[in-house]
Amino acid sequence: MGDLVLVRHGETEWTVSRRHTSYTDLPLTARGEDQARSAARHFTGRPTALILTSPLQRAQRTAELAGLRRATIEPDLHEWDYGGYEGVTTAQIHRTRPGWNLWTDGVIPGPPGHPGEQPEDIGARADRVLSRIGPLLDDPAGGDVVLVAHAHFLRVLTSRRLGLPPAAGALFRIDTGAVSHLGTEHGRPVITEWNSRHPSVAEAPATFAAF
Repeated sequence: MGDLVLVRHGETEWTVSRRHTSYTDLPLTARGEDQARSAARHFTGRPTALILTSPLQRAQRTAELAGLRRATIEPDLHEWDYGGYEGVTTAQIHRTRPGWNLWTDGVIPGPPGHPGEQPEDIGARADRVLSRIGPLLDDPAGGDVVLVAHAHFLRVLTSRRLGLPPAAGALFRIDTGAVSHLGTEHGRPVITEWNSRHPSVAEAPATFAAF
């Protein structure tokens, strides 16, 4: 029985400045590419049953550089649609909405095609992914299932895998380029490794308050 392995994409210019990034399709920075290459060490010698990646280039490039070359694009791995908060930092939002919290307050509508999503919307997408990969995770002879995606989506998916509500994703920080493992204990999902990165490719200092 393999693990559910979660990989957050490497650094982009907007992760450095802590701008909410969902549908804006940014490339990795040079540091982000180094983070992705560093993640490859997690997959050496481990059998893999399935690799899924978000359709956005920052996730696909991370999978490629991490040596995950058999990845299939899964639209449901797309990052949380931040609606009208796309490209905006939490510090900026707090100027007009003091105390705003993504996990409890959601987002405002954005441009056409981007009405924004609430935690329950992300939870529904995460549940669809978990339903698809469930038989592979339950196979005693199966390998790892690897998901390459985005911080907030993966945090919600972690909550749902552990039987928690979507908003509990607030408890699970994931840094750029980090790899996390969800395994089982006594037949129940548990965290076996979390937010693992090589120290040589840590994030650059943020210029805005963290989101």
